[in-house]
Amino acid sequence: MDVLSNLKYAKGSRKPRKRIGRGEGSGHGGTSTKGMNGQHSRSGANFRAWFEGGQMPLQRRIPKFGFTNTFKKEFQIINVSDLQKWAEKSSLPAVVTLEDLQKLGLLSSKTLPLKILGNGELKAKLSLEANAVSKSAQAKIEAVGGSIKLV
Repeated sequence: MDVLSNLKYAKGSRKPRKRIGRGEGSGHGGTSTKGMNGQHSRSGANFRAWFEGGQMPLQRRIPKFGFTNTFKKEFQIINVSDLQKWAEKSSLPAVVTLEDLQKLGLLSSKTLPLKILGNGELKAKLSLEANAVSKSAQAKIEAVGGSIKLV
């Protein structure tokens, strides 16, 4: 009967471990399978995983392209359609704040500012607080009688 404590690998499925540094009689004596000379053979040999032995490294061989704007402002986005779905599911407070959206799980981060975008349709009258709003979203919210307060 096979019990978990009696399980063993099948015969021939595993190679025996090289016992290096155990003298000449082990068959791996002398240089302990490290060869004769060079950086790898020395004790304490340690170098970065991307080091290519002095060859021009990959990140310097490949041409650079593109541009990264270091002043770009990252936003969390919520579409007007998401707000409409949320309004249909639950009763709304008088003013929908960032904390309310955080509690409902519509915001993933507390640190990133919120921007409301105008994708979708809105039928519910909402009073919202947000850090930024697109023009189309503002038009849709105000068209149904809602308001937006920029925080």
